[in-house]
Amino acid sequence: MLKSKTARYAMFGSLYFSQGTVFSYFTSLNALYFLSRGLSMADVGIFGAIALIPFVIKIFLGMLSDKVNLFGMGHRKPYIIIGLLIQTLCLVIVPFIDPADDYWLFVATAFILQLGMALYDTCTDGLALDTTPGDEQGTIQGFMVGGRAAGVVITASILGWLAQEVSWTAVFWLLGALTLIPLPFVFSIKEEEKSAEEEFDWSAFSAFKDKQIIALAAAGFLFFMVIAGTNQNVNPFLEADFGISLRTAGLYTTLWGIGVVLGGMLGGRLIDRIGQRKSTRIALFFSFISILILAVIPNPGFAWPIVFIFGLSYGTYQTVYFALAMHYTEKRIAASMFSIFMAVTNIGQGVGFALAGGLADVPAIGFRWAFVIITIFNLIALPLLPHVFGKEAS
Repeated sequence: MLKSKTARYAMFGSLYFSQGTVFSYFTSLNALYFLSRGLSMADVGIFGAIALIPFVIKIFLGMLSDKVNLFGMGHRKPYIIIGLLIQTLCLVIVPFIDPADDYWLFVATAFILQLGMALYDTCTDGLALDTTPGDEQGTIQGFMVGGRAAGVVITASILGWLAQEVSWTAVFWLLGALTLIPLPFVFSIKEEEKSAEEEFDWSAFSAFKDKQIIALAAAGFLFFMVIAGTNQNVNPFLEADFGISLRTAGLYTTLWGIGVVLGGMLGGRLIDRIGQRKSTRIALFFSFISILILAVIPNPGFAWPIVFIFGLSYGTYQTVYFALAMHYTEKRIAASMFSIFMAVTNIGQGVGFALAGGLADVPAIGFRWAFVIITIFNLIALPLLPHVFGKEAS
């Protein structure tokens, strides 16, 4: 592994930065791209749900990396490289597919792209679990969430400008180039051999019988259903109600991303300073309030601070949950168990995408009431928290 702590943090941050650049497109432009081609928000929701399937099934990718030292290069490194290259190739190809004419081919290409991302994502998580001491877990998750959000911040306004002034092809090819940034760090990794206590063991999956683990997974499903569904609808809502341009949509997403970066830093410090229970409640509260405020935005000027606040709560929510999942992950099945936690959150995101898109398309509901309905699901998570922290309390 990299000896320098700074280089190690930079590597994890850059790997999540690559995710963030693609996430920037999905966050700020994908819905607008579909709408510009004559597709509906329901089409956007279905696409988002299917494209997330690789992140639901990535447990099998995690099990593969836990068990197989590929080409003698390690349990994480070669898979990360392969995943980055798959993502790059798909981004080179996708501009040649029009979703209006070949919707399902576009979906299939996005599925393969997400499969590559899921592969390097789960192996990055596994590498972090293999190498991060317990007292640095909040910090490393802050770097990872912050790195992904930085990818959004740096690219969102650029992508909006490229889409409006140059072409969609330029958007996708820039994302492909940015995907390659982490490769020099990854190639320099030298993985250490696993100890006997860290060797893959099927019996470790019995941890999922624990009510605490079940409650944590259920809470993660709800958390991510709420924030992902809300996030998908923000820019289409602002376009529908206030007629914002592609460039302005990119700027809103940039501001949101700055909030996520700061939220990642805040979430990491919260969980390291005041503990898991209090930081989770704080994150839940701010998510609930920020989404409710989104529902009553009166004009596009008022939207700027609210989008930032939502980004802040989004980043805090993610970091706190990821650090919790990291804390409860069994080392013998590190990538497998963490990927199960993440798969549950991605199922939640898929449900959130479909639910938010479907609600927004109902004339009697629309975007504003969709925000209200979605944020109420935060309250359903409250009864789960005593079960998550039961052992800690006792």
